[in-house]
Amino acid sequence: MTAPPSAADAATLPAPGPLGHASELRNVRARGRLRGRLALFGPAFVAAVAYVDPGNFATNVAGGAKYGFLLVWVLIMANLMAMLVQYLSAKVGIATGMNLPELCRAHFPRQASLLLWIQAEIVAIATDLAEFVGAAVALQLLFGVPPFASGLITAVVAFALLALQARGYRKFELAIAGLLGIVLLGFLYDLSQVHVVGGEFTAGLLPGFDGTDSVVLAVGILGATVMPHVVYLHSALTQHRLKAQDNDERRMLVRFQRFDVITALGVAGVINLTMLVVAAALFHDSGRTGVDTLVGAHDGFERLLGGGAALAFAVALLASGLSSSSVGTFAGQIVMQGFIARRIPIFVRRAATMTPALIVLAAGVEPTQTLVISQVVLSFGIPFALVPLILLTSRRSVMGEFVNARWTTALATLVAGLIIGLNLFLIQSTVAG
Repeated sequence: MTAPPSAADAATLPAPGPLGHASELRNVRARGRLRGRLALFGPAFVAAVAYVDPGNFATNVAGGAKYGFLLVWVLIMANLMAMLVQYLSAKVGIATGMNLPELCRAHFPRQASLLLWIQAEIVAIATDLAEFVGAAVALQLLFGVPPFASGLITAVVAFALLALQARGYRKFELAIAGLLGIVLLGFLYDLSQVHVVGGEFTAGLLPGFDGTDSVVLAVGILGATVMPHVVYLHSALTQHRLKAQDNDERRMLVRFQRFDVITALGVAGVINLTMLVVAAALFHDSGRTGVDTLVGAHDGFERLLGGGAALAFAVALLASGLSSSSVGTFAGQIVMQGFIARRIPIFVRRAATMTPALIVLAAGVEPTQTLVISQVVLSFGIPFALVPLILLTSRRSVMGEFVNARWTTALATLVAGLIIGLNLFLIQSTVAG
């Protein structure tokens, strides 16, 4: 029986042993106490990049500028939900040796699996749309590159980052983690330039909305924070990363993944919260509540804080777009080959989710509006990833001794119910309006 993540639960790794017949896990541990533990970090940091993609920039800036600190509680709740969800995804890859799309194909009726694949492809397209548009805006802000050319540059970089996998998973993980660090540093710099009123921030911890528009933004924030495509992807990142010899080693890897998830998504949560807080303190508190585009946010940073803050914002946006585009493309590849089990050339699999984003950029659609809409689409895709994940991790026939504890399943079901309920409320409020 396993429990959801606990920050105090850092994995106890097996002691180093002779390398001749040692397992992969013992070989990693033989590198030394610190290096051995650091070598196990990585999968959650790849997943975490998707939680700070350009869609987060759009929804967090718009939410902070228009509503101040009102939606702080949404970000915190979404981040806690994400930790539980990503832990379950990481666990299922280790426990079964299969990723979530493969498990859906193996355990669900063919028609259900096919429908899940179709909606997962739509989610993958919405994901790439957000990330390519964000990177294009950043390249335009920094270098004046036209949108479509920016999209092509982003595609090239995404393929280059994914090519690092051919040289081992570690190089890809380190490259993505490095870009995540750039995003963090950019927003910490901007946070240092604004004054945050503690009382206003504290008030934002109390749940509440302010009309239908705030619900739309909350759903967008949720869609940008709990990302369905990395629910599929995380299980693939852990399924073959280190081959466990027995259940004892699987148990050790699962325990360490809790720590990996909490650390990586903790960093992502800080970045998201910083985005909203900076927008609230800078734009909302100065009466500039209409700032709802990435270009408008960049201009606002430059006017109110100077070129350094604007540069930090644009560089962070670029790092986010480039890293998350590669992760999103990787997720699209996992979805396609996992659900339909067809041998499709890797270039075709990766290009399939990129093409719609490039078409949107060529058509000149307004970037930030596109980003916010894509995040709402992602939010509606969350239940189709969460429900299969919960069903499969609660079956002993699938998970063996790694099956969820009953209260873990109950908590995950509550999370899924809250997300579905928020989406239904949004539909009702929109129709009624």
